[in-house]
Amino acid sequence: MEQLTHLKELEAESIYILREVAAQFEKPCILFSGGKDSIVLTYLAYKAFYPSKLPFPLVHIDTGHNFPETLTYRDDLVSKLGAELIVGYVQDSIDQGKVVEEKGYSASRNKLQTVTLLDTLAEHKFDCACGGARRDEEKARAKERIFSHRDEFGQWNPKNQRPELWDLYNAKKDVGEHFRAFPISNWTELDVWQYIYQEGIELPSLYYTHRRKCFLRDGQWLAAEPAVIPRRETEVVEEKEVRCRTIGDITCTGLTLSRAHSIEDIIAEIASSRITERGGRADDKRSETAMEDRKKQGYF
Repeated sequence: MEQLTHLKELEAESIYILREVAAQFEKPCILFSGGKDSIVLTYLAYKAFYPSKLPFPLVHIDTGHNFPETLTYRDDLVSKLGAELIVGYVQDSIDQGKVVEEKGYSASRNKLQTVTLLDTLAEHKFDCACGGARRDEEKARAKERIFSHRDEFGQWNPKNQRPELWDLYNAKKDVGEHFRAFPISNWTELDVWQYIYQEGIELPSLYYTHRRKCFLRDGQWLAAEPAVIPRRETEVVEEKEVRCRTIGDITCTGLTLSRAHSIEDIIAEIASSRITERGGRADDKRSETAMEDRKKQGYF
C-alpha cells in the first residue's frame, strides 16, 4: 500500500471537504481572487469532480484596482476550465451609494469589497462560498472552522460556530443564513507552494520576480504602475526587481524585493523568510484587529 505524503494527505482532505460542500449545499460557489490560494482551491475542485465539469461557479469581486495580469490570468483559466464566472463590481456599489470611496494617500477599495460580496452572494442565492483562506495566514483566520457559519446579515461571530469533530461538518442553517467553507484551512504557505510545484500549476506572472516601477512607503514597496495609488511629492518612483508574495487590490499589495524566478526559488525564499505572508498587506496594518473586524462584517 502506497504511503501518503503530507501533500497527498492535505489534497485528500481538501477534496473530501469540497465533495461535502457539493453534497450538503444547494448552490455553492468558489470565491476566486486570482491569488495562488484561490487558484489551488479551484485546481482541487477541478480534480475532485473530474471528468465532470466544475460544479461551482467562480465568483470574483473586482475592486477596479486589480493588477491587469490577475484579470488576464482569471479569464484564461475560466476559458480553459469551461467554468462559469460571476463578477461583482465594487464600482457598482459606489455608484449605487452603498459604500463611500475613501480619499487620501492611504485610500483603498479593499474594505469596500464586503458589501459587494454580500450583495453578489444574495443576488445569486449562494448558500455556501468556498474560500482559499488558511489558518496560518493570520490570527483571525486561525479561529475559523472549515464550515464557517454566517448569519442572515452575512456576518461572522467566532462564538457562534459549530463544533467540528473529526471530519464531520455541520451545514445546518436557518433561512437567510449561509456558510463559508475553507477546504485548505490546514495548509501552510509552504505547503501551497510545494503543491504548486508538484502539480505544475500555472500562476500569474506577478508571483515571479520581474522589473516594476514602484515606490517606498513606510518601509513597504508599492506599485507605481498601474497608477492607482496617489503618491506624496517625497515618494520617488524607482524600478526594482520585485514579486508579489500575495495578490490583492493594488492599493494594499506590498511588493517583495526578490530574485526568485522559479517556484524552486520561491520555496527556498519562503523557507528562509522571517516575515509572514501577510506582512506585506497594508490593509492588515490599519489596526491590531483589522482582519477580524472585516470578517465580522462579512469579509472573506
